[in-house]
Amino acid sequence: MAGQRSRPGSGDTPPADKARRARELREQLEYHNHRYYVLDDPELPDVAYDRLLRELEEIEDKYPALASPDSPTRKVGAAAPRTFSEVVHAVPMRSLANAFEDAEVEAFDRRIREIIELEKGEVEYVAEPKLDGLAVSLRYEAGWLVQAATRGDGRQGENITQNMRQVLGERTSLAGNGVPAVLEVRGEVFMAKEDFLEMNAAQRAAGGKTFVNPRNAAAGSLRQLDPLVTARRPLSLFAYALGEVSGGDVPGTHWDILQWIRGFGLPVCDLAERVRGVSGCLDYYHAMRERRDSLPYDIDGVVYKVSRMDWQTYLGHTARAPRWALAHKLPAQEEMTVLERIEIQVGRTGAITPVARLTPVFVGGVTVSNATLHNRDEIMRLDARPGDTVVVRRAGDVIPEILSVVMDKRPKNAKPFEFPDRCPVCDSDIVYEGEGVVARCSGGLFCDAQRREAIRHFASRKAMDIEGLGEKIVDQLLAAKLINNVADIYHLEKEPVAALERMADKSAENLLNAIEKSKDSTLGRFLHALGIPLVGEATAEGLADYFGDLDPILEADAETLQQVPDVGPIVAQSIHTFLEQDHNREIIQRLRDSGVRWPRAQRQAVRADSPFAGKTVVLTGTLSMARAEAKKRLQSLGAKVTGSVSKNTDYVIVGADAGSKAEKAEELGVTMLDEQAFRELAGDGD
Repeated sequence: MAGQRSRPGSGDTPPADKARRARELREQLEYHNHRYYVLDDPELPDVAYDRLLRELEEIEDKYPALASPDSPTRKVGAAAPRTFSEVVHAVPMRSLANAFEDAEVEAFDRRIREIIELEKGEVEYVAEPKLDGLAVSLRYEAGWLVQAATRGDGRQGENITQNMRQVLGERTSLAGNGVPAVLEVRGEVFMAKEDFLEMNAAQRAAGGKTFVNPRNAAAGSLRQLDPLVTARRPLSLFAYALGEVSGGDVPGTHWDILQWIRGFGLPVCDLAERVRGVSGCLDYYHAMRERRDSLPYDIDGVVYKVSRMDWQTYLGHTARAPRWALAHKLPAQEEMTVLERIEIQVGRTGAITPVARLTPVFVGGVTVSNATLHNRDEIMRLDARPGDTVVVRRAGDVIPEILSVVMDKRPKNAKPFEFPDRCPVCDSDIVYEGEGVVARCSGGLFCDAQRREAIRHFASRKAMDIEGLGEKIVDQLLAAKLINNVADIYHLEKEPVAALERMADKSAENLLNAIEKSKDSTLGRFLHALGIPLVGEATAEGLADYFGDLDPILEADAETLQQVPDVGPIVAQSIHTFLEQDHNREIIQRLRDSGVRWPRAQRQAVRADSPFAGKTVVLTGTLSMARAEAKKRLQSLGAKVTGSVSKNTDYVIVGADAGSKAEKAEELGVTMLDEQAFRELAGDGD
């Protein structure tokens, strides 16, 4: 039987580099399993994940001492999160072994025939499309749905019964005769392509969240805490297998089981077919490959299952997958071409994005000549260099991306790409956010690439609040070269403004009056209006409260800026770099010279003897004072107020109806104060 033969290298001591690589692969796969199965937010395309999994399988196969029962090669999915209650599957929901080449399907069929000792004839398989959705298990008792669960880690999943009732509708009760006392049906919940596009369009119009692809949309919709949200999502189901069954006569072939399930009123994919032997499997695969783009739903492969149930039982399964089934993955829509050069683009918010200019190649149904490289780290990870031959992927409407570099085709004179440290448009410093991943031009008030967005933001309601200076007027003013940056707004004259399309003397006069009115502002609004990266309304107000006026902020170094509550080293560096640029300072001075002003505030004093000075504090529950008032009081006492409890938290102030934050504080041993104790420490009772 398979698994009992000794393997080459089984007695060898694993080399240190292989052991290290196996650990790295397990960590990466566990991380990506969590993102895919739990968060519904995968970072890797399937083809890249499959490569990692296959590499680990090959290492473990050659060096069995490196294999372990909890390896991703022996597990399914990821553990269920605690958002929903847990369900233990009566029959495990295993995954499937993958094939990528026709030869692997031939080997699968050969192993099947060897194990069942079939010397003549062909094995009958059921071939079905492999839908890209979310696997679920539906448990019916006496014909009524009593429980629905996700696959989870294969042994236990999430209880999604109420949400599946919304998807199933009248199918929460089974139709027909001969319904077993207990019937568990496994299936795939998915979202059709057209439904996905319509839902995303509606979400976008309503200002809601849009989804990256139908698979994530289906999974996210099924994990809603409110079943009514699930009910509004266009979800579909195809049943494809059984779990636990008792009190009924189960058909003897998988094909007949599908018809049996269909007879109870549950939907089964019409594209499933009975095929014979390896040739039948491959014919079906290539037919589905041709039809892939025209299908109403996404598929990422086809599945072959031995049809006879007695053979399925005899063949058995591994810890992760049945031996009687195989997923034959369709190729990702990839092609090779040459990376001619890398160019740097500056977005309207200053984001610096490297773009690959490619020798045009036909892939995914279109000719591709550009691909995103995301960021500096991605270029370094790929080690992509001009002149390299690269693998490009394009699926549907997704922006093409470079998956890998074909190293053995690298020209001898290929040089590493040097990411610029200055903006190619305005020559300002490039700063990095998000642990050095996101690059951004610091010349927000000056950079031509950002000027439209900078002016629009400057005039917005929560910034300088210039009524009437909306996007269309900004575009007209820029097109007519009446303004080039935010300082020019305060030098506009009535006659050229009135000459703009759909403007007249009265509307021009109203706009100029609104501009004049905006000169009386606050320091917080002005700082927010400057569009400093990472500085929103709250941070701007914090800066204003702490420093009292603009000049001390302009003079402050990054270390001094970190003394402001909620300003960490990354935000402090962003502020310092922005205000250090000569052209930004020039525009700020022009704004002040134009009459933009604010009342000078008293710099916030911090009590040196405060027990909260330098402490990290979390507020939870309901206090007699407003949360904002409590936060401001703590900040005046030198505390840093954060939103989550960690081992670095010094105090948690607990009000009425405190929840998980209080529990976390107790778990970590963090000091908890009720409101009275807080007031006493703060000196409010003196």
